[in-house]
Amino acid sequence: MTVIDLDRAAESDHPAGRRPPPWRYRHAGLLIAAILTITLGGAVPRAAVVWRHLGELGPVDTTEVPVQLTGDHLYSVASGGVRRQVTAWQLDPPRQLWTSEVPLGAGYDATRGLFGAVSIRQAGDVVLVSEGVTTTALDARIGAVRWTAPVTVTLLGSGRTGVVVERVFRAGTEYDQASGDPGPLYFSSTGVPHTEAPIRTEVRGLDLTTGRTVWTAAPGGSVTVDPARGEPPAVLITASDRLLRLDGATGRTLAATDLPKLNGEGPSTGSVAGGLALVGYQNPARLVAYDQRTLRRLWQRDRPEAQGEVAGCRNVLCDGLRVLDPATGAEAWATGTGTDLTARAGTVLETRNDSGTPVRLADPLTGRTLAGLGGWDQALDGDPDGALVLRRDDGDDGQSFAAVLPGHPEPRLLGTAPAGSGECAADARHLVCRDGTGLGVWAYRI
Repeated sequence: MTVIDLDRAAESDHPAGRRPPPWRYRHAGLLIAAILTITLGGAVPRAAVVWRHLGELGPVDTTEVPVQLTGDHLYSVASGGVRRQVTAWQLDPPRQLWTSEVPLGAGYDATRGLFGAVSIRQAGDVVLVSEGVTTTALDARIGAVRWTAPVTVTLLGSGRTGVVVERVFRAGTEYDQASGDPGPLYFSSTGVPHTEAPIRTEVRGLDLTTGRTVWTAAPGGSVTVDPARGEPPAVLITASDRLLRLDGATGRTLAATDLPKLNGEGPSTGSVAGGLALVGYQNPARLVAYDQRTLRRLWQRDRPEAQGEVAGCRNVLCDGLRVLDPATGAEAWATGTGTDLTARAGTVLETRNDSGTPVRLADPLTGRTLAGLGGWDQALDGDPDGALVLRRDDGDDGQSFAAVLPGHPEPRLLGTAPAGSGECAADARHLVCRDGTGLGVWAYRI
């Protein structure tokens, strides 16, 4: 509680018996404030948790492809014979919106009737269904097929443009997989291995609504392509001699910097983590960090060959079992063996690598424990920058859920769902759990 001491007025000449001036209440007010502070612990009341059961969806076939939440809708995939159907479901109130037949992808094995892994992503007014190296765009409102192409599409933030990479190889360089010959391999956009680096790489900006190419860049040789953080949506290209940041909508160069050679060789890897563009060399083993927006060089770090166990890290800058300071590249803190680290809700989520069981939430810079997660059985997948939803099996009493919001690392209990529910998925506002042949839907807000 804050007490504001207003300017005190001068004493008046009014006769006794009149109401005393306000300043005479000051000490009593401070005393009351002190008592309330001790009683309430100085805490601001926490916002109430809203947990609502919205209803059931179904029957929904989730045996082949798990339920997928994106853009406040749920999508399920079913196959019959050589057909694959995608169904869109509204969550609030729960109801089916449409079902659309999707052309077969390259992952379909006609001899066994098997499909490849499927991912579903919503981008603006289209839904992208990707299977292997085939992508189909559906109208998000009615499910009509807008276009299909044998490409893998990388999304760029909130933009309406995706990026496609096509590597062109010299004829006769396809690797004979039956030979087992050693040596470096270079993969085409369709996953075919080659023994030589591509002679050129085309990076194309794709209008996600029409499937039309809106810009093309052709850096030489083999390159890596990653979405860049921030606005406007952009793409980072790591080539053998340059690092580029291109506008995702137009392909215009926003920033560029030359990359040096070490012992006559250019970089071998390119990746992103947080706000960093990371360039890796093999001889000597070295990691160089650049600012993603300006491409200004920030630091470099020699990386001797890792000895022993290496932590699995997603969007966390790691070297072996050490977590690095993104600002300097220095060792910030160490993690234990048998753990995976993932950036979630402004913290680092530590889980067991053999079971995925949550262990704790750690401060990204110091490794200090912000919240222990003992007793929670699962951390549901979700947006790294959004809420983290935790699940716990309560036996015959059902299962409980909690959420961790960015900036507030303590788990907040949301509510419960019936016992026996199967896999669950969550986004920033909804939770869906499989229950027999149907899906239960809940909404939450903190």
